[in-house]
Amino acid sequence: MLITLLGTGTSSGVPLIGCQCDVCRSVDFRDKRLRTSVHIAVNGRSFVIDTGPDFRQQVLRLNLQQLDAVLFTHEHKDHTAGLDEIRAYNFRSGQDIPIYGRPTVLAQLQREFAYIFAEHKYPGTPHVRLHEIHNEPFDLLDIRVIPIEVMHHKLPVYGFRMGDFTYLTDLNYISDEELEKVYGTRILVVDALQRQAHISHFTLDQAIALAQRVNADRTYFVHISHKLGLHSEVEKELPPNIRLGYDGLQIKL
Repeated sequence: MLITLLGTGTSSGVPLIGCQCDVCRSVDFRDKRLRTSVHIAVNGRSFVIDTGPDFRQQVLRLNLQQLDAVLFTHEHKDHTAGLDEIRAYNFRSGQDIPIYGRPTVLAQLQREFAYIFAEHKYPGTPHVRLHEIHNEPFDLLDIRVIPIEVMHHKLPVYGFRMGDFTYLTDLNYISDEELEKVYGTRILVVDALQRQAHISHFTLDQAIALAQRVNADRTYFVHISHKLGLHSEVEKELPPNIRLGYDGLQIKL
């Protein structure tokens, strides 16, 4: 399995438009964060978790030639807004692309991208097949996926475990029951927005505490705000097996 962090930024991205803070003016490439998304290549198959507003830029940067499926964590725009861009992969493969999400997510996609699902489609629009998922294991492209339900304030969000890889974005709460699904994972990717308390995201301290409970071989933080601080400085504060993710980081399992 090859995991690529396509984006590691929060909903506004980093730099934040108009901001003149040290992070937003940084020349360190690790402080340039597109909206959070991840690509997974395994067993000759290729899929992404979420298609945010920067999806086109992300897949061009990766030179991604193949896309077999899309898996959605939740319905917020910073995770769905780039869905239209998958049509380029329809053109290449001549196939519909399966999309996986909980019923509320699929319903919102059908509202926001109504033209994709219209009875009489405009030529050139994306072609997809919808697959409802629930809080129980399912197969995606012959890969066993275990949903992990977390809370993003009052919105249920799915994280996912695939073998020894677990991905948890946009959360400020996970129950002990759901956390049981995470134990034993070797690679953990988890939300760590900023230092200050937030209504719907883990703080840096909360993310570190979760990572230490799970005790994965390696943990990477994503969905990072400019308020967290400079990548190079925050890294110095972290335990040895915990790191900040950055755009383009690749992790092999």
